[in-house]
Amino acid sequence: MNDVLQRLVERSGGLVTWEDALRVAPRWALQDACRSGRLLRLLPGVYVDARLVDGVGNGSPLRRVEPPLARRAALAYAGGWGALSHLTALDVWGLRRQPAGEPVHLEVPAECGIRSREHVVVHHRLGFAAEPPQVVVRGGEAVTRLERALVDAWPLLPRADRPAPLIRAVNGRLTTPERVAVALRQAPRLVDRAALRRLLDRLAAGCRSPLEIWGHDHVFTGPGMPAFRRQARVRVGARTFYLDLFAEAERVDIELDGATTHGDPREREIDLRRDALLATRGILVVRFTHRRLTHTPDEVRRETLAILAARRGAAAP
Repeated sequence: MNDVLQRLVERSGGLVTWEDALRVAPRWALQDACRSGRLLRLLPGVYVDARLVDGVGNGSPLRRVEPPLARRAALAYAGGWGALSHLTALDVWGLRRQPAGEPVHLEVPAECGIRSREHVVVHHRLGFAAEPPQVVVRGGEAVTRLERALVDAWPLLPRADRPAPLIRAVNGRLTTPERVAVALRQAPRLVDRAALRRLLDRLAAGCRSPLEIWGHDHVFTGPGMPAFRRQARVRVGARTFYLDLFAEAERVDIELDGATTHGDPREREIDLRRDALLATRGILVVRFTHRRLTHTPDEVRRETLAILAARRGAAAP
């Protein structure tokens, strides 16, 4: 390979565009590098050092490079017109890793002539511009804003996997249900839109896990149930605790223990100490396991109502 071209490829992390290559080397040098197999074409106008392509497998070389390099190639293909979006954006935001074989997603303006290619899905959107505020740069990669990415990716995920990225984003304080709801209003024809709306309502109510959402929908709302404060913040001395479901008048904290909770005795000990500290503030902690909540919801509901009634009776003069 031409020495100048080789240095350009190395400086650019193994990826080079035809346009950039012609700025430093003659056309024949690039053609010779491709004919000799030193450079491989990933996308129109985008080439990669062949040593970075996994020789195992079939299909486009783009499928056989590491995901970060595939994303860089897609952005180079877009030539400044696009940003990583949909499922690829969730990966960049750290909410869901794209599995091998899943294509790179790009969003570009509706009028842009860039087309989908093997292993690259191009989404054209009216009013889109690959610049702030619609696009941010994260880890050196142009990516659609998180709220839009969550909405766009929703129908592309298997139904059972759809809530997880949104729950992680809210729990990680990367966004809020209200901000995602604004993005959802801009997608009136979204597939399964009603389910996303319901999930946002549950998160806005304070639910922070699938189990809490289950409890909200099947157990802890309705006749006789108080208006629980979800994720209520309580300080005990120097410690701060967040309570799953807090009946403030009765001073009862309902904790929903997930399916993997207490697999480690140390975790159980931590919970016992926490419950004891809350008791010093007059708060009774009641724990329900994942199995009890999902297998006997009516029994859990009756038990909760009885505990609340007993607490109210004990507090009466």
